[in-house]
Amino acid sequence: MTEDAPLMRVPGLYDYSPQVDRPKITWPNGARVAFWVAPNIEYYEYDPPLSPGRKPWPKPNPDVVPYSHRDYGNRAGFFRMMEAMAKYGVRGSVSLNVAICQHHPEIIKVCNELDWEFFSHGIYNTRYTYGMSEAQERAMMKDVIATILDATGQNVDGWLAPALSYTTNTFELLAEFGIQYTCDLFHDDQPQPVNTKSGRLISVPYSLEMNDTVVLTMLGKSSRHYTDILKANFDQLYEEGAENGQVMCIPLHPFLIGQPHRIGNFAEVLDYITGHDKVWVTTGREIAAHYYEHHYDNVVAALAARKGA
Repeated sequence: MTEDAPLMRVPGLYDYSPQVDRPKITWPNGARVAFWVAPNIEYYEYDPPLSPGRKPWPKPNPDVVPYSHRDYGNRAGFFRMMEAMAKYGVRGSVSLNVAICQHHPEIIKVCNELDWEFFSHGIYNTRYTYGMSEAQERAMMKDVIATILDATGQNVDGWLAPALSYTTNTFELLAEFGIQYTCDLFHDDQPQPVNTKSGRLISVPYSLEMNDTVVLTMLGKSSRHYTDILKANFDQLYEEGAENGQVMCIPLHPFLIGQPHRIGNFAEVLDYITGHDKVWVTTGREIAAHYYEHHYDNVVAALAARKGA
């Protein structure tokens, strides 16, 4: 690049930190991998308000096919997925469209009874934050936090933007509201500090590569292939975790993983991962809390020293 060439624009949400040169992360009881499962429990509206930047459904209304396909998750797939997770002692960290609290309170009740975490995935998965003013996005976050607290008794510690839609204010507002972690950055296999003007916020790894929607729908892979991907991903992180603790997340959608022909493969993965002795089977909230208590300050200091150098 020539001296007078413009620098590439970057969002500046986090600082560069090569994995081969960063502070060591440790997990409880010497675990190599912090393993968590994030079921996306969502509500898709049949005829949502029009968004100028994105169409929720590909065909004109009434497009009953994608609506009913996703509705399968809340009627059948969720309960099948939940039973598989309970069998292997895996609590969910629910990426929640909070409209579920009103539409399907039975699901909220079951998750609460299992001591699952709830974090925010917006109100509906058919309403996006694109183009929201700061005041509108702040009001949405306030509504979400209050709704989850009222319905579950839990504070909202984590955030995944509805349908992965953002504004330039999103991360600043998360820090303002005291959200502890975001799943909206896909840049690492360890938690990392997020740059905000005030407060503090970290990213907790939530992998698009391990997401059932990406693998099964967008890439069109088989359930067997998805199983192999999840096992291979875990094996590599488990090996690397002997030197520096790693995080593995499986993001799921009950309308996909909860299908009868897929649930056995999912159970196979849970059996495989939980069968290893140096795995911390945990939640997003617990990963964030441990990181803040034991590693956040050291990592921030290392990042500042790297920039200074």
